Formats: sequence, C-alpha cells, structure tokens
Amino acid sequence: MATQTDAYRVAGAPSAAARRRQKKNSTGVFGTLSHIALIVWTILVVGPILWTFLASFKTNPEIVGDAPLALPHSFSWASWGRAWEKAHIGRYMLNTVLVVGVSTFFTMLFGSMAAYVLARFRFPGNRLIYYLFVSGLSFPVFLALVPLFFVVRNLGLIDTHAGVILVYIAYSLPFTVFFLTAFFKTLPQSVAEAAMMDGSSHTRTFFQIMVPMARPGLISITIFNILGQWNQYLLPIVLLSGSVEDKWLLTQGIANINTNAGYEADWPGLFAALSMAILPMLIVYIIFQRQIQSGLTAGAVK
Repeated sequence: MATQTDAYRVAGAPSAAARRRQKKNSTGVFGTLSHIALIVWTILVVGPILWTFLASFKTNPEIVGDAPLALPHSFSWASWGRAWEKAHIGRYMLNTVLVVGVSTFFTMLFGSMAAYVLARFRFPGNRLIYYLFVSGLSFPVFLALVPLFFVVRNLGLIDTHAGVILVYIAYSLPFTVFFLTAFFKTLPQSVAEAAMMDGSSHTRTFFQIMVPMARPGLISITIFNILGQWNQYLLPIVLLSGSVEDKWLLTQGIANINTNAGYEADWPGLFAALSMAILPMLIVYIIFQRQIQSGLTAGAVK
C-alpha cells in the first residue's frame, strides 16, 4: 500500500493537503476580486447620490466652479426652501404620493388575485392568459404613448389623476402577475386544501391564508412597483398637460425647475428637489430591505 501511494505521488498527483491549499487559494482570489467589484459598484451607485445631496447645500459658483467635488462652504437649507415653496415640490410630492399609493394598492390587489388563480387553478385558456400578461413585459412604454393618449382622452380622463392611476395599474400588472404566479406556485397546496375542507371559501382562503403566506413576495413586488411608478416621467408628461400644473407629479416638477430657469438655472434648488425625490424611496428600501431579499430568494429556496 505504501509503495502504491509513493508511486502515485511520484507520478505528480497532488496530495489532499495540496488540493485543499489550491482550492483555498482559488477561492481567496475569487473572493478578493468579488470584493473589489462590489467596492467599485458601491462607489458608482453611492457617489452620485451623495454628491447630489451635498450639491443641494452649495451655491451655483461652487457647483460649476473649479472644485465641484469639494464640500460646501456652509450647509444652508435655503435651496431646499426654494424648491419646496417656489418650485412647489411639496405639492407635486403630495400628488405623487396619492397617485402612487392608490395605483400600487390596486395593482397589488388585482395582480395578486390574478396570479393566485393562474397559479392554483387549471381551466381552458389558463396559459394563454398568463402569456398575455407576460407579453406585456416586452412592450416598451414609449411605443404606446400616442394611442394611449387618445384612449385616455376618449375616456374623459386626460389631465386627471384617475387616468394616470389606471395607466400605472395597467403597466404594472404584467410584472406583478409574472412574479407572483411563480411565487404562489411555491406555497404548499395542502394548507389551502385543509382550509377548504374546513368550509373556507375561495375568497377567505386567499385573503386569510394564502396572502399572509405570500407576504415576502408581496412586499418585494410592492416595493418594485412603488419605485417604478415614483420615478415614472414619460406617462405623466403625456397624460398631464401644462394646463393642469397643480396636478403635476414630482418628476414633472423637477424637470420644470431647470426648464423655466433658462440661463439662470438654480442648480442648488434642482439638486434639493432631486434629494427630496430620492430620500423617501431610499428610506423605504432601507426599512424593507430584509423583506425584499427574503421575497426574491424564497421562490428559489422552496
């Protein structure tokens, strides 16, 4: 036995200890490279956000001067006040909260019910309906702007928040149904069957049993819908014209700051408005980051 082992080692085969060292070295190199990539990615993401926040405290000469990356000389909230009062960012933010809140609620209500039915029940046309929802993911928004404008106008909902809400719901449903259908399939069927045997109706089973079980996925897709609708710009521009400025959403108000300023752009006010738009979404993500991560990984783990 010793002779065979010695012959095996002489032939050039690495020992167990050598193989462990080689594996550790390869893992260490990969771990180092991954950490470097994460650091670079963090700088690319956090850097512009941090600079935008700091620029809101600067003056125009400080922003466009020789040292745009330097810290502001003084932290004054004057630009935030101008953005809130003169640019009416406060009003636009309230409009956005109303529109996004209502549209997200109904998107999650309709999307979760549709996804539950498509995932749990078999009926003629089930896959066809599912593929119709999924096909909406491949349809760019800007291709439908013109016909969408005429459809909303013919419904008498142009220049109204109701029209924007309906369009937001329609464009958010495909991804919501696609995501939640796969998530509902991972939930145990035995729980729903036991509830039905105890006399529970389909509606009660869905709202009182399946929805609480699907909470991680529902929270994840809710956050994604809020982020997408909060940052939407093209649809409000098309559906809310300049004649109803009091109904504008936040993205329209931010764009209007620079447009109306002309050659006397108020850069600190613009960056203050951008900071106001970023902070609510940043806070929401920080609060619900664990739920988002658990919801994205739950379907892969179960």
